[in-house]
Amino acid sequence: MLPTKAITMFCRLPLVVLVAFFLAGCGGSGSGGGSDTLVDEGPSVECDGSCVSSDSRLTQEDVRQVLSQALDQANAMDLNATVAVVDRVGNVLAVYRMSQEGQPLDITSTVPNSVLTGLDGVTLPLGSDGDALGAIAKAITGAYLSSEGNAFSTRTASQIIQENFNPGELDQPAGPLYGMQFSQLPCSDFLQRYTGGNASVGPHRSPLGLAADPGGFPLYKQGTPVGGVGVIADGLYSLDKNVQNEDRDADELIAYAATYAFEAPINRRADRITVDGKTLRFSDIGFSDLIVDPSDAPPFERRLDQGKLIHVTGYAEAVIRSGTVFGQPESGIRSAGGVFDGSDAFSFVDPSGANRYPPRDGSDAAILTNAPLQSSEVSQILLSSLAVAARTRAQIRRPLDTFGRVTISVVDTNGVALGIIRNRDAPVFGADVSLQKARTTMLLSSFGAADFFSDIEIPATYFKNDFMTVRETVDIDDYIDRSKALLGATAFEDGTAYSIRSISNIHRPFFPDGLSSAGSGPLNKEPDLNEWSIFSTGLQLDVSYNKIIQHVLFAATGAGTDVNSSCNESATKPERLANGLQIFASGVPIYRDGELVGGLGVAGDAPEQDEMMAFLGLNNAGLVLESGVGNAPTEIRADQLAPDGYRLRYVQCPQNPFTDSDDENVCEGK
Repeated sequence: MLPTKAITMFCRLPLVVLVAFFLAGCGGSGSGGGSDTLVDEGPSVECDGSCVSSDSRLTQEDVRQVLSQALDQANAMDLNATVAVVDRVGNVLAVYRMSQEGQPLDITSTVPNSVLTGLDGVTLPLGSDGDALGAIAKAITGAYLSSEGNAFSTRTASQIIQENFNPGELDQPAGPLYGMQFSQLPCSDFLQRYTGGNASVGPHRSPLGLAADPGGFPLYKQGTPVGGVGVIADGLYSLDKNVQNEDRDADELIAYAATYAFEAPINRRADRITVDGKTLRFSDIGFSDLIVDPSDAPPFERRLDQGKLIHVTGYAEAVIRSGTVFGQPESGIRSAGGVFDGSDAFSFVDPSGANRYPPRDGSDAAILTNAPLQSSEVSQILLSSLAVAARTRAQIRRPLDTFGRVTISVVDTNGVALGIIRNRDAPVFGADVSLQKARTTMLLSSFGAADFFSDIEIPATYFKNDFMTVRETVDIDDYIDRSKALLGATAFEDGTAYSIRSISNIHRPFFPDGLSSAGSGPLNKEPDLNEWSIFSTGLQLDVSYNKIIQHVLFAATGAGTDVNSSCNESATKPERLANGLQIFASGVPIYRDGELVGGLGVAGDAPEQDEMMAFLGLNNAGLVLESGVGNAPTEIRADQLAPDGYRLRYVQCPQNPFTDSDDENVCEGK
């Protein structure tokens, strides 16, 4: 049976296109209309993280080719598509709309929609740029999730962020990256804004976070990712609720055609990678399923009478631009040097090439009993975590037995970033996510966590689609009240150390996780009240909801003003969650002699691998420093809590994780 999005898409297509679809779907390889000679092999370059060269960029001519191939497929399907192309750090290189005015965009987890909380049920009206924002988010997702070791699409994202993994398999835990969709937020203080002109230093923000709607793919040249392409043609920004079948999704067909000659290496695609013994998804179609052969697409200039390049407020002008070379200063990421010499580390730099986040002393001396983190300690924590990463067998990379590629962030108790570093070829999404995790684990482990959320006096306000009538308001501290009912009256006031895994335990759609007969975790919406969806995740979204909506309206319609560089509305310390809250594992709080002094976040591989890098990295740094810095004392860790008889988890490390030894249970006793 087709998922609801696919059914809706079919209902909108002309009869001649439906016939072609069914012929393509039934005929197998070589039966897809004009593309019967194409084979899905992809480039044969064997890259393991070091293939970037001066040619690793999308040129203007490359962008024209990608657009032309997408438009040719959309034209054959008799659909008006909006197509976005980005480089690897999220510069929008072009947005092309085939219709003469903006198309409406429905954000929905089900069709017909039955959830009306959070972003679910929001419709951006006809004449707005909502379609462009959706296409940009899809393109950024394909670019940010991919590397030389793995190629992930928005269909991959859909599979790994839902309430069960796999989606539709009841009584299974939530997806391993559940919550990832609310990263790369437009209000983030870490991500860069478009300032006009040529492509600039990144990583850049996404208008809707990361997308789970099929129709977004990475773009590759000689085995290294150089960007992404995203398509909106069916008017929906949604997801695939059923991974047990194969769809013929309009957005995905058009976007896949766009990747011709820039397709991901076939042996790096998600469907060659397993997580928890389950194979990931990359695409439900291949070149043989297309109606027309993308290699025969006419030059882009011959498509100019079918639509136009468009300006998108805050993201792009109505032009085609070249992308940046990843790993060079122009991209905002370059080799780190300094104390990181010999570790193959890379830092994030500003337009002048200066490191944005060099190791620095903590800003919180006035509120601590012990000394704040020192720059030398921050450096050692980052180096020790990098050293663990260099030994860790990656879960989501190929070839097998390659090591993990991640971004690592350290913050103080004010939420100030004291140092951020990454190793070569880490996927870009992990940068913003690692900082989210460091801030989240720090904040919720602090004695003042409950007060922080009570201090947010402006409720999350869900509007109806006129964006004037209030549908519902949500007081943020209601989530803390529910947590106190489960965890005890002093929850988030007693200094319990919460890792991100502990937080995820009580922020999942079900508590215990995956038990469909149970209610939700106290930080989430209630699924039996028809309030929960991946677009309505509870505290995670609501703490940033107003800022996200403010930006979407600004970018889509030009109304109001853009957001500042904080995703929450705390009156006293907004920087503590300035780029949003994250709820999939791998972050731990940092302590000195039993006192909370900061947070550490790692992101870029599977949660268990990242979590081990954070936990062992901090442990090992403490052994080197001998300054009292290290992991939380065992007696205050959240795994001492067993609400309703279910013990929370603190860390979950892989059983046999290293490429250079057979050591097992490596986190035990630490």
